[in-house]
Amino acid sequence: MHPTLPLLQATDFPTLRRRALDTLQVNLGYRCNQSCLHCHVAASPQRTEMMDAATVDLVLEVLRVCQVRSLDLTGGAPELNAEFRRLVRAARALGVHVIDRCNLTILSEPGHEDLAEFLAEQGVEVTASLPCYSLERVDAQRGEGVFDRSIAGLQRLNALGYGSGALVLNLVYNPQGPSLPPPQDKLEADYKRELFAHFGIRFNQLYALANMPIQRFGSTLISKGQFQPYIKLLKDNFHAENLDTVMCRSLISVDYQGDLYDCDFNQMLKLPAQRRHLRELLTENGVGDAIAVAQHCYGCTAGQGSSCGGALAA
Repeated sequence: MHPTLPLLQATDFPTLRRRALDTLQVNLGYRCNQSCLHCHVAASPQRTEMMDAATVDLVLEVLRVCQVRSLDLTGGAPELNAEFRRLVRAARALGVHVIDRCNLTILSEPGHEDLAEFLAEQGVEVTASLPCYSLERVDAQRGEGVFDRSIAGLQRLNALGYGSGALVLNLVYNPQGPSLPPPQDKLEADYKRELFAHFGIRFNQLYALANMPIQRFGSTLISKGQFQPYIKLLKDNFHAENLDTVMCRSLISVDYQGDLYDCDFNQMLKLPAQRRHLRELLTENGVGDAIAVAQHCYGCTAGQGSSCGGALAA
C-alpha cells in the first residue's frame, strides 16, 4: 500500500481549535468481516488490532468523569470486539447516547444472530453503510453478496422498529471514485424512494460522505495517477463556512490502544491530538487545543461538507 501522509503533510488548511467535548468516537479495532475498496481504515478479516478490556474500562471512566453526551463506536466492525456489548450496556447505564457504525452484513455473521435485537433492546442508534441502492454498485465496492445481506439486515432492523419510530437508523453513502458526493438532500430522497419501493425499507437520514485520500482509497488514487487531481478537486471546492461545524471541534477519536486523535482520519494517518491518551482527558478537557490538520482536511470542507454526521452545509 502506498503511504499517503508524506503527500498530505504540507498544507495551507486553516488553523482550527477544539471546543467542549461532546462525542467520544471509539475505534474498537481494525478487524472487519469485509474488505471494502473505499475503506479509509484498511480494515479486513486479517487485521488483529482490537481494544482490550482495560482500555474499555478507561473509556467508560472518561464518559463518566467528562460527562460526554455521545459514544460513537466504529471499527473495522466494532461488534467483532468481545467487549462491545459490555461497553454498550455500561454506557447506556450512564445515560450516554450510543451510535453503532454498522456494516449490516455483521448482523448475519455466525455468532451475531441476536445482534440486531441487542441493539434495539439497548436503544442504540444504528448508522449503517450502504454506498448505493443498486446491487451492482454495492457488490462492486464491497464484495459479492454484500447487497443482498445488507438489504436483509435493514429489513430485520425495520422489523424491530428501526427507521419508523424511536429507534434511529441512518444510512451512509460514499462515492465510488474520486468525486464529491451529490447533494445529500436529493440523494436521501432517491434512497428513500427506491429502498421503500423495492424492499419496503424505511430509514431516518442519509449521510453523504466524501472519500478521504488516505489508506486503501488514497493508495488506489496514487496507483491510478489520480491523487493530486483529487486533492485539487477538494481544494477547488473548499467552503470556509464549513469550518464552523467540522466534527473535530467537538469530537475526539480514540484508537484501540486508547491513543487520541482529532478525527478518525487522523487516527489512520497517525497524526496525534494535542492530548495524547484517554488518561489525559480525566484531568484536562482539551478546550482550546490546536487541531492537527493536513491536506485531507479539505475533504471535510469541500462542497456541502462532510462529517461522520453527513453534510455540514444547510
